[in-house]
Parts: sequence; structure tokens; C-alpha cells
Amino acid sequence: MSMLRNIKLKKPYKIFNFFPLCFIIGLYFTACKSDEKAVPLQVKSLSKAEVNQQAKAIEALVNPEFHQDLKLDLWAVDSLVADPISLQIDDFGNAIYSKTNRRKISEFDIRSHQDWEIASIGFKNVADRKAFIREELSPENSEKNEWLPDINGDGSHDWKDLTIEKENVFEVKDTDGDGKADQSLLIASDFNEETSDVAGAVLKYDDALFVGVAPDLWRMTDTNGDGLMDKKESLANGFGVHIGFGGHNMSGLKVGPEGKIYWGIGDIGFSGKDDNGKLLDYPNCGVIARANPDGSDFEIFAYGVRNTHEFDFDEYGNLISVDNDGDHKGESERIVYLVEGSDTGWRINWQFGKYRDPKNNGYKVWMDEKMHLPRNEDQAAYFIPTIANYINGPTGFQHNPGTGLGEQWKNKFFVAEFGGNAARSGIHAFDLKPKGAGFEMGETQQILTGILATGMDFAPDGALYFSDWIDGWVNKGYGRIWKFTDETSNSAIRKLTETHLSKNYSELSIEELKDLLGFEDQRVRQKAQFELAKRGAEGMEAFKAALAHTGNQLARVHSIWGISQLARDNSGYAEALIPYLTDKDPEIIAQACKWLGDLKYTKAAGNILPLLDSEAPRVQFFAAEALGKLKHQAAFEPMVKLLQDNDNEDLYIRHAASLALSRLAEASTIADLSKHPSEAVRLGAVIALRRLGDPEITSFLQDENEYIVAEVARAINDDFSIEAAIPELGKILTTTHFSSEPLLRRAINANLRWGTEEGFNNLLSYANSSQAPEAMRVEAIAALSTWTSPSVLDRVDGWYRGEITRDIMAFQTSAAEILMDLSKDGSREIREGAVLALGELKIEAANQHLLTVLSNDNDAAVRAESLRALAKIPGSPMDKAVEKALSDSQRSVRVAGLDLLEELTIPDERKAALLDEVIQKRTVEEQQAAVNTLSRLDQKSTKDIFEKLLTQYESNKLPQAIELEFFEAMETREDAQLKERYNKVHENMSQDDLLASYSGSLYGGDLVKGRKIFFQHATAQCIKCHAYDDFGGNAGPKLNGVGARLTREQLLEALIDPSKRLAPGFGVVTLSLDNEKKVAGIKMDETEQSITLKMGNQPDTLIMKNQILERKDVPSSMPDMKQFLSRREIRDLVSFLVTLEEDFN
Repeated sequence: MSMLRNIKLKKPYKIFNFFPLCFIIGLYFTACKSDEKAVPLQVKSLSKAEVNQQAKAIEALVNPEFHQDLKLDLWAVDSLVADPISLQIDDFGNAIYSKTNRRKISEFDIRSHQDWEIASIGFKNVADRKAFIREELSPENSEKNEWLPDINGDGSHDWKDLTIEKENVFEVKDTDGDGKADQSLLIASDFNEETSDVAGAVLKYDDALFVGVAPDLWRMTDTNGDGLMDKKESLANGFGVHIGFGGHNMSGLKVGPEGKIYWGIGDIGFSGKDDNGKLLDYPNCGVIARANPDGSDFEIFAYGVRNTHEFDFDEYGNLISVDNDGDHKGESERIVYLVEGSDTGWRINWQFGKYRDPKNNGYKVWMDEKMHLPRNEDQAAYFIPTIANYINGPTGFQHNPGTGLGEQWKNKFFVAEFGGNAARSGIHAFDLKPKGAGFEMGETQQILTGILATGMDFAPDGALYFSDWIDGWVNKGYGRIWKFTDETSNSAIRKLTETHLSKNYSELSIEELKDLLGFEDQRVRQKAQFELAKRGAEGMEAFKAALAHTGNQLARVHSIWGISQLARDNSGYAEALIPYLTDKDPEIIAQACKWLGDLKYTKAAGNILPLLDSEAPRVQFFAAEALGKLKHQAAFEPMVKLLQDNDNEDLYIRHAASLALSRLAEASTIADLSKHPSEAVRLGAVIALRRLGDPEITSFLQDENEYIVAEVARAINDDFSIEAAIPELGKILTTTHFSSEPLLRRAINANLRWGTEEGFNNLLSYANSSQAPEAMRVEAIAALSTWTSPSVLDRVDGWYRGEITRDIMAFQTSAAEILMDLSKDGSREIREGAVLALGELKIEAANQHLLTVLSNDNDAAVRAESLRALAKIPGSPMDKAVEKALSDSQRSVRVAGLDLLEELTIPDERKAALLDEVIQKRTVEEQQAAVNTLSRLDQKSTKDIFEKLLTQYESNKLPQAIELEFFEAMETREDAQLKERYNKVHENMSQDDLLASYSGSLYGGDLVKGRKIFFQHATAQCIKCHAYDDFGGNAGPKLNGVGARLTREQLLEALIDPSKRLAPGFGVVTLSLDNEKKVAGIKMDETEQSITLKMGNQPDTLIMKNQILERKDVPSSMPDMKQFLSRREIRDLVSFLVTLEEDFN
């Protein structure tokens, strides 16, 4: 596999990617008011002189690096483009793009609302999300929701403020043909319900504008010819079930080979109905959907994606994309081949939710079961893994239609890499090579760096246009559109393509259209195909003639696609494809199979059936897919044979065959395959039964193959689950000899979900088995500890299971003896888990035993846990326990005792005196615990101590390490005099001095918790963007040695005010010098006297600061951690970062 970074650079401009707003002139917009019933057509025009002035200024400052054979030109300046997302170039060279106004304001990002995580995971449909928004953001909650701008100005911060901002679609034109845009028209302004998402998908096609704004795909038309889309209809509803990560919106509108519209949405999910009222339920993953342009035949084509943004079809109609990764340590994005009915594996519940629930665990199915990687033996079989891990942050995506750029770029895919920072973003080109029924990675090269590209499309003249977000992640009100051309290419074919695309195809003759079916550019072929399909019988004759002529393969392929279009209205036309099931060209056979199956043309089933034995894997794949869609029952045994012969070698064939079984056979017939001698057949049967959700899958639980049994366990437990099969999965926990972690975790979880005495005893027995893996025994104990009230989220895959409460009384006796024995185990983890379980289950018989553990166990963590367990059990000897803990030799146990000091039966005054002594004399951790406990005591008994602390605070003598605890305690005080003094000091603190207001986060954090945030935090993990050792992202600087390079204060500043200190190589700076020159580039180094910039391909340039008249730094693309982490979490993270003192060698 070739994964070379092969970039040859030509002479660059000066790198700078932020155009000052003072250059934005010639604005002719009329503001759109929220109460307008109809938005007037808005036109913004610039004169040639204005365009050239702005373009010259930008090109003097912006200079990315790009491939030596390419020429880069600015096509649309900042004054004409704003916050572009999706981009389309129409057949006349006009740009259509969507501008978001709702992003990060009316569109929520769960990372900024972590208290919504579990509720969001529980949503089943858009109605649930709407109800939550209306309740959470009700007028009654206005005071607590002041973070939400009062956009409608009614004095209330509520959901009605989400109904104001609209999404816009613009058309940008070059009216004078000079190669630069000079006019922008607002052609759509709408989508402002409280559930409206971001307009991430746009397509102008066939006199209509299609716009993807969850929860709907909209079809808009201009009824009066004024250029503004004034009528809309929803073609499909139900997109955007969850509040998830920002930017996981609807995207990727494309016209497919057969004339249907394809589009996608990220993992905020879909749950809606098709034309026949059937529920299509994919609430926890991204999907690719398709429908006819009028909305009929709506279906989900593929699912299990996370956030593909855009996708494209190659010249054979294969659907390819690059899916965004899951933001986990050691992960990168994934090239995916999306086939009908495929599951790419991702679920939103693997992103967040369960990791915030203290009743749950940190097991990550996606990472721990290696689903993020190309095919490997540890993966599940039910999904189709990535072809290759590739780049970071894919947005725009295009396949070369045939005449794009130059000959060297033919059959290449182009993908934009969005890193939030122009210096770390760009465009890559790659190709794929056939491998079996699928593909493998070919060659790749980066062709651009230094521009933050979003959408992209090929223009009629072969130029590659791409929109420029400029920098950062949030809306700015400006953007650009650039274009690439290839200076080495033959321009004649591109000129001819441009001419063909601009024609009115309704005026062309049948012969002209037939000739264009074989043209070099796919867009021309497609237009000819679609027009011929409109011609009915005449078009059919043209297709038949082109198909019969073997000289041009692509003309034949388009003829098959065209016949499939005609056959949707008249099924008799499909008959013409049957003879080509025996064609000499395997690709023609494969295409005929695919579309006969797509048409559900049952008369072809007998002719397709022998093709399961074809020597061409692609033919076998599409034959299996077709027979499944035709529900051809006679194909059952041949399909079983295909699975057997394939022997799990080609995962695409396995997918097609197992999917076919689920469509053409009864569950009982498939279940009978549990005795089949072929492991490949049994595995295929399990995958089929998973799709059916049928409990007969339990017949495979006794399989001798561990991998197959694990696959059964996944099918029963995960996603919607096969509820009726849960008990049988639970029962194998005590009988299996397998050690597969995916299997055992699901069997443990099944017993917890089963909830019967037998399930409880199965967990006890397994936890007590010395033969079982220690980590799984610990998990069984942890599951037992939650028995009375399990997490609402699944302990394995994080799916929302709902609230459950149970009575433990009948089981306490059997649990007590085993758990007390386990608290003496040689493993610290088992002892600690057993002690915790005794407390959570409130087993009173364990009181004296736990006191003994507190006194005698040799591990401080176990002793501290035994103290906390005693605190949960009614009637426990807490006075003795706390007294014992406070005299422990280990600080962590003493801190635990301080946390529980309030449980003592002594007067609060005495407790307060003891705590005061700790605050003045003990370690930082003990001081922090003491202040926390002090805040929970009777306020009258603690007044004197808080007066003393306040006096210390007023005179800047309060230890910084306890400031955070002190602030939190003072916020809860009811004493008016003390509160007034505190507020006065607090209000006098400079609001601009973030470091001062966060000084309590500098010292005393928990290193272990900080490390967990660094590597594992669901929304704020550092490792996603920063490298550490040999893994992590490249969007930010490497963090090895950061503890030696930066002080605590500097680390804190970097977290809460990231733009203030930009690391070398990661910040773009523009300078106005005293010689009237402007320079711009990436900051590589800075001292008190000078700054060093990298400007394109030139040597680094050192500039003395006494020569600088004005300096502008582009804001850091690193998010402000105050949005994602509490002050305590920031303190923990700082405490971990200061330990990273050694550089990586």
C-alpha cells in the first residue's frame, strides 16, 4: 500500500489566511428580518475594479503551498462569500453554497452541554429532541439559560430564540466572464424551527433546489421566476434525533447513477418512515439515504457512518467517502466503500454518555474491539471496516469526473482536510485499486496546504473549485472560493466538456445523445443518459444500441443505468438487461445484476442465480445482492454455498450473502445452519439473524468457535438488542470456557439486564471463579454493585436501556458471604470492587468485616473504599470508622475520612474545629477535603472559620490550592454579612484577568483524573489534536516536554485562553512594518525582541519587533476548555500536564 506524502511545491504567495474586514466593500444586502413573511431577492454586486482590488490584496497575503503542476486562483472574494459549507458548481460555472447562521448558536454541540449527554442518548426520534428542548429551554428556565442569547429580544432566554436565525443558500456568478466572481444572490433563506439544524447539504438540480437541514430534506422551487426559492416541501423527515457533536449535520447531496438523490447525515441519527409508512429506525448512527427527486421510493441505502460530510460516485457508480473518526486516542479517519445495506459500524453512544455515568465503565467498543482499523481478526463480522485510515478532519470530497484538471488526475478522489487551522489543513488526492469485490488503497499525495477548505466541486471547464472557511471553527461572516487548474493539461477536451455541459439537452437529437453516452466526462454521459430516459421508447432504443456495441464500456454502463431509470416506470424495459448477464465483460454482468436487483425484477432471478459461481468477485457480490432484493427463495442453498466457498475471505461477499439470507429465508431456516460444518456459513447465518433481530440466534450460543459465539453475543446485546435472547446469553457465563472479552462482557451485562435471582447468582459465581480472567471478574463485581439501580446506559455499548429499580433483600444473604470472601482476595482490584459492592448493596452483615478491612488491608485504595462503603450501610459504626481513617498513615485514606467527617455524631462545632486544624496544618489534598466538608456543616458552627478564610482571601494569603473549594463554599453561604464581603472582593477582580479568576485551578489537582481527561475525556481529550509519544493528532503541537517548557500559569492560560499563546508552527500572523510593507506567515519562533515567520516555500524570515507597527494573530483553532471542562477538571488536567517533562525521542 502506497501512503506517500508526495507534494511538489511551486512558487508560493506569502502565507496568510485571514483577510481584514476593512477590505469588505460594495455591500448591497438588505437585512432579512425575522418577522418578514417573504424575503426579498438580495443581490450583492462588485465592480471589476472592486473585485480586482480585493483579490490583489488577498493574494498578496495568502499563499498556500500546492502541487507544482497546478495553478491556484482566487475566484470569489470575502465580500461575496460568507461561512461556506456545502459547495456546488453548476453546468454554467455558477457556485451554489450554503451559509450557516445557526451553527454553534441555534445548533447545539453536546460538548458544551455535558449535563445533557445521558438525556440526549435516550432520544428515540426528533419528537423526543423537540420535547427536551422545549422543556430544558422553557421560559421558566430563562434565568439558568442566560448562556443562550435573547435573539428575539423578548427578555427571556428560551427555545423561542431558536426560531429566529435562518440558514441561507447563495448563488455566486462571474457575470462578465473575466474569471472572477462579481455577483452574489441570496436564493433561499429559511429553516428556523427550534429543531432546525445547519444547512449542510445543497444541490441545485432539475429546476429545484434541494437543501438538507435536519430534521428534513427539502425540495425548494421558484414559483414566480424572480430567482428566490419561495416554495418548499419536505421529501423526508426524521433526521437529527440527538444533540451531538456540532458539524454532524445533513450533508453530501448528490445525484446517483440511476437519477435518484443521495444524501447523508452524521451520527445524530435518523428515525422516520418510508412511503409505505414503515419505520426506518437508525437513531444512533449516521446514514446515507436516497429517493427519487420527488421524494418517492425513499429508503436508507447504508448506515453506521459517523460523519461522512460528502461522498461521490466513481465512473462505475461505486459510492466512496472518507468518514470522520471517533475522536479517540490513536485513531484517524477512514476511507469507506458504502454498499447497499452496509453497516460501517459507528454508533453515537460510543462517543459520549456512559463515560459520564459513575454507575458505568470506560469500555469503548469502537476502540477496544478495534473497529476503527482496517480489517483485523479482533473485529466483529457484522460491519464493513475501513479500506484505510487516512488524514484528519475530512470535509469536501469529489471524484474526478474524467476531464477534471489534467490527465494525471484521472480516476483520483479529492478530499479536503479540515484542521481548524489553515496551517494544518489542505487537500489530498488518492486512488483506489480493485481488490476482490471491494478496494484497497492506491497512491496518495497532498496537493495543497495552507487553506481551510470545506466544500469542493469540479467546474464545467475542469477546474477544481473549493470553498475556504479561512480559519477556526465558528462563524465569521466571510469566506472565499478558490479554484485549481492544471497548467500541464490539454485544454481542448476541457473546453469541449464545458461546451457540452452548457447545452440544452432537450434540444439534442437521439443520435447526438447516444454519442454523448461514451464521452470522456461522466457529467456529460450522465446528462445524456437522463435526457434519453425522458424520451421513453426512443431513448430505450438508443440505450439498447449503445449496450449492444462493445467498443465503449462506459457508454454501456450508462445505458444499463438509463434502462433502469425507464424500468422504474415500465418494468418491461428491464427485460432488455437479462441477455447481458452472460456478457463477456464482467463489469457489464455486475452492473446488470445490480440494477435488475435494484428494480426487483423477479423474472431475472433464474438468470442471476448461476452467477453466484462466477470467477469474478464483483459479479458474485452483485448477484448475491440482487437475489436477496428479489427474495428468491431458490437461492438459499446456493447462497450458503457462496458463504462456504468464500470462507470469510472477501468481507463484501460475506456481507451480500448474509444480507441476502436475511431477505429470502425464514429465521428458522437460517437457524438450522447452526449445525453446518462450515464456520463461514455459521457466521453468515449469525449476521443474517442479527439483521432480523430473531431470538433463534441463541441456537449458535453453543458453537465450538469462540469468534462465532462472540458475534452472537454482540447481536443479542448491542443496539436495540434481541430482548428474548438475553437470558440465554446470561446463562453461558458460568458454562463457557472462552476468554473473549467482547463475549464475556456481554454475558455479564446480560445477567444484569436479565435481573432475576438466577442472573444475580450467575454473576456471583463468575466473580468467585479463580479460573476466570481477573478483569472480567472485576467487571462482574462492578455489575453486581449496580444491581438495585443499574446505569440507564448499557454497560457494554452505551445504548439507552432506561431506568430500573430492584429489591435486593432476597439476594443479600447469598451475596454477603461471597463478597466478603472476595474482599480478602489477592487482587487489589477484586478486593476494592467487592468492598464497593458490599456498600452499594447495603449489606448490613458486612459492617464489622468492613471495619476490619479499613484497619488491616495493605492497600490505601481498598481501605478508603471500605470507609465509603460503611457510610452507605444503615447502622454502620461510622464514628469508629472515621476516627480510624483520620489516623491512617496514608493521605488518601485521611482525605476520605475528612469527606465523611460530617457523619460523626459529635457536635458540628467540634467537627468544625477539627477541620480548621486540618486546613491550617495538613497537605493540600486534606485541606481541600476539609473545606468541602466544612461547607456541608451547619453554617452557624462554621461562621468563624469562614470569616478567617475570607480575611486570608482579602489579604491574598489564602492558599491557592484551596481557592476553588473556598469559592464554591462561599457561593452557598446564607450569612448576608460574609456574603457581602466575599462578593465585594470577587467583583473587584478584573474580569479580563482569566488567570486570576482561575487561580484555584493551578494547584492540588488529581493527577490520575487529569491523565484520564488527557487521554479519554469524551469531549475534551487533548490527544485528539495533540501528539504524545507516537500517537495522537497533528492539529496542535506535540505535548511531550510541555511540563518543562511551560509553567503551571502558562499551561492554565493555554487551556482557558488558547489564542493568547500560539505554539510555533501553529499560528498565522500578519504584520504591518515601518517600511509600509505587510508580511504574513506561520509563526515559527518568538522572543522578546523578534518573531520568525514561515512564508510559503521561502526560508524562515526573522523580523525585529521594533520594525512592527501593527500585529494581528489569527485566533487559535484550539477550543476554549472552559466550554468543556469544569474548574476542577481543568485543575486535574494542569496537574497532569506539569508531569510531561521529557521530550519524545
